[in-house]
Amino acid sequence: MIEQNALCKVGEHLDEIVIRPCVFQERNERLFYKLLIDNVEELLPVVYTPTVGEACQKYGSIFRRPQGLYVSLKDKGKVLDVLRNWPERNIQVIVVTDGERILGLGDLGCQGMGIPVGKLSLYTALGGVRPSACLPITIDVGTNNKQLLNDEFYIGLRQRRATGKEYHELMDEFMSAAKQIYGEKVLIQFEDFANHNAFDLLAKYSKSHLVFNDDIQGTASVVLAGLLSSLKVVGGTLAEHTYLFLGAGEAGTGIAELIALEISKQTKAPLEECRKKVWLVDSKGLIVSSRKDSLQPFKKPWAHEHEPVTSLLDAVQSIKPTVLIGTSGVGKTFTKDVVEAMASFNERPVIFSLSNPTSHSECTAEEAYNWSQGRAVFASGSPFDPVEYNGKIHVPGQSNNAYIFPGFGLGVVISGAIRVHEDMLLAAAEALADQATQENFDKGSIFPPFANIRKISARIAASVAAKAYELGLATRLPQPKDLEKYAESCMYTPVYRSYR
Repeated sequence: MIEQNALCKVGEHLDEIVIRPCVFQERNERLFYKLLIDNVEELLPVVYTPTVGEACQKYGSIFRRPQGLYVSLKDKGKVLDVLRNWPERNIQVIVVTDGERILGLGDLGCQGMGIPVGKLSLYTALGGVRPSACLPITIDVGTNNKQLLNDEFYIGLRQRRATGKEYHELMDEFMSAAKQIYGEKVLIQFEDFANHNAFDLLAKYSKSHLVFNDDIQGTASVVLAGLLSSLKVVGGTLAEHTYLFLGAGEAGTGIAELIALEISKQTKAPLEECRKKVWLVDSKGLIVSSRKDSLQPFKKPWAHEHEPVTSLLDAVQSIKPTVLIGTSGVGKTFTKDVVEAMASFNERPVIFSLSNPTSHSECTAEEAYNWSQGRAVFASGSPFDPVEYNGKIHVPGQSNNAYIFPGFGLGVVISGAIRVHEDMLLAAAEALADQATQENFDKGSIFPPFANIRKISARIAASVAAKAYELGLATRLPQPKDLEKYAESCMYTPVYRSYR
C-alpha cells in the first residue's frame, strides 16, 4: 500500500510522475508488476500514455541508467556484437523505435526510448510475457530536433538524422542480427517510426521476419474492435456505414485498410470496392482522385471520385459520414460545427478522437457529448473522465492499443508463429469486440473495462493463436486443445516462490 500510494502521487513535478515508477521497477520488478496488474486502470496513465510522452520530452534530464539497448550509426558493422551484449538470450518480443515520431510529439531522437520501455512493461503486465523475454531497443540515427541537439543533457548522437542508404543499411543489419541471435520466432514491433519509414519497413520485412507495427496494425485492430462494438449500439453492418478520417498517416490509413478488409471478409466484395466506403482528409483536404499524382503511395488507394474539398466541415457536410475518426495529432479539430453537423444527420453519431496525448485529442469527451446532445458514441485515444449530460453519466471508451498488442503478442508467442497475417489482426479485433457487454454500452463505453485486461488478453491471444494454426504459420505443435487456458497458463504472474 505504501508503494502504491507513492506511485499514485502524480503531482505537478515530473520526478513524481516518472522517476518513482522507474525506481520501483528497477528496485523490485515483481512488486512493480504486482502493483500494475492489481491497479491497472489507475496506473496505466502513469506508466504509459499520457505520462510517457512528457517523460520522453524530458528523458535526458531524468536519465538514471539504460533500460534498453541503443544501436547507433557508430555501431554499423558491429550490430551483432551490440545485441550480444544484452544479458538475456531467450528474447521473445522486441519493441524498437528510431524516435522520429514519438506519439504526437514529433522527433525526440534517442529520448524516444521511453516508448519501447513502456510498451514492454505493458506486454508483461497486461499480456503476461515474461519481463526477461522483452527487449527495448532504440535505433539512434540522430535527430532533426534543434532543441535537443542544443540540450546539454541529450543522450543521443548530436547530428542531423541519417536518411536513405545509410539509414536502411543500419536497419538491414539490425534486422538480420536480431533474427540471427533470437531466431525467426522473435516478434519485432516497430514503434513510432515516421510515416515515410513505417510503411516501407513493414512492407520490406513482413515476408522475411515476424514483424508488427503497432501504430499501423495495433491501432487499426483496436479501432475496428470499437467499431464492431458500436454496431451493437447504432445498428447496421460494417458495410452499411460510411467512414471519414481526419488524418491520413500510419494510423489513419492502417485503420482504413483493416475496416475495408473486414467489410470484404463479411460481404465477399472485392477489397477495392470496400475501400470506397472510407474517405480520408489530410492537411490539403479530402483525398480525391484529382490529387492522385501528388499523393504518397499509401494514400493513393483512398483517392475516390469527388470534387475537391479543403475543410473537414465541408467534407462532413458533403460525405455525410456515420463514423468520424480523428488520427491527425492536431487538437481541437473536431469543432462544435463539425460535431453538430455529424449529429444533424445521425441519430447516434460515432465519433472517435484518437490522437495522443490528451492535449492533441481532436475533441474532448465533454465536447462530443455536449455538442451532440448526449447522442454521440464516443471513444478516445487517451483517457477522459466520465461526463454528465442531462442527468446521465457517460463513461467514455478508450480506444487504447493496450487492449490489443499485449494479447496479440502473447498469441504469437504461444503459437510459435513465424509471420503476422492480416487475418490475425482481424481475429484480435473480433475477440476484443466480443467481450464488450450491454452493461458497458449502457454506461456509454464500447470497450470492456481495463480491470479485466488479463482475461481479455488471454482471449485475444487464443484467437490470434488459433488463426495462426489455421493459416499454417504456427510452429508450436501439437496445437493445445484449449488455447485460452493454455494462454493463461503461459502468462507471467509476479509472485514470490515458496522455498519450504
